[in-house]
Amino acid sequence: MRREIELESVDGLILPGGESTTIAKLLTRFELMEPLRKHIGSGLAVYGSCAGMILLADRLLDAPSDQRTLGGLDVTVRRNAFGRQVDSFEGDLDFPAVGDRPMHAVFIRAPWVEQAGPGVQTLASIPSGPAAGRIVAVRQGVLLATAFHPEMTGDTRVHELFVRIVRAA
Repeated sequence: MRREIELESVDGLILPGGESTTIAKLLTRFELMEPLRKHIGSGLAVYGSCAGMILLADRLLDAPSDQRTLGGLDVTVRRNAFGRQVDSFEGDLDFPAVGDRPMHAVFIRAPWVEQAGPGVQTLASIPSGPAAGRIVAVRQGVLLATAFHPEMTGDTRVHELFVRIVRAA
């Protein structure tokens, strides 16, 4: 999607991983930042993965002072929370919203949710280690966000959850 008019034809949107400041600059350059904010505020279902989680956050930590977000999720997200590229890792998470089987998660320079507002449902947290308890998957109404990249594993359950959210909306 590169034009505002294309927003009218979507029922849901996925904000992918990548570099959140670059994505935000491109959204501004293509004049999509404000239209997307409006559509999110009007109930557009959106799933944000990694950088997408950052873009959906209402508040950021460890971000450039001029970084803008789309907002919508009542969360404070810490960028690159687990460290640099060399600190990327994989692990299994309990993620009851997608089933009883653990979710294998790939974290690449990943954020985490530092604080979630009262209307935000925590879907998954880091189970152990130095980051134990850190929130890595959330939902608020039709907005879904993960700090990890489910597309890297071939496990489609997070995307299936998002499709159910879109259909219900």
